[in-house]
Amino acid sequence: MAFTDVEVQEAEAAIAAGAKSEDLFRLGLIYSTDLEDRGPDFVEAHKWFSLAAMMGSMPAKSYREEIKLEMSTDDLTLAQRAARGWLAENRELLAA
Repeated sequence: MAFTDVEVQEAEAAIAAGAKSEDLFRLGLIYSTDLEDRGPDFVEAHKWFSLAAMMGSMPAKSYREEIKLEMSTDDLTLAQRAARGWLAENRELLAA
């Protein structure tokens, strides 16, 4: 199942309105499968799954561990840095 850029925008808008683990998980799911027939983006998927897992999503923890097996060490490092960067820039969304 390919997701569309519109679905990404909808998920991002939901996060901007107040980050919830379900919305973060949805973005992880979108990026881990297929976006506009470009294939998965495991770095982005891992980032969003990590953020959702931090907020208590058990499915996100499981999915994050699964895609980790598909990633290089460098990609895993990029994903972790991206998650930390998102947190630093969006702390107020988590408090909402």
